[in-house]
Amino acid sequence: MENKVLIRLIVPDIDEKYDVYLPLNKKIGKVIELLNKSVAEMSDGEYLGSTTTCLYNRYTGARYDFNSRVCDTDIKNNTILILM
Repeated sequence: MENKVLIRLIVPDIDEKYDVYLPLNKKIGKVIELLNKSVAEMSDGEYLGSTTTCLYNRYTGARYDFNSRVCDTDIKNNTILILM
């Protein structure tokens, strides 16, 4: 899977963690849309993402720019991200 990275996603709103593959060539804004839909499905509708949802690095606290592509960020395999 050279075009994807495996990350740990923390979703504080529902107190859950997921291991997720992110496509390297997608913009963060699109990735957030996909994550919102995926987490909503995996949580049986318990999680309701919104258009204001952002993606953060757990250790640095940095918020990822919606227009950046995943491959242009510091997101690598085993990165822990927070969706909120």
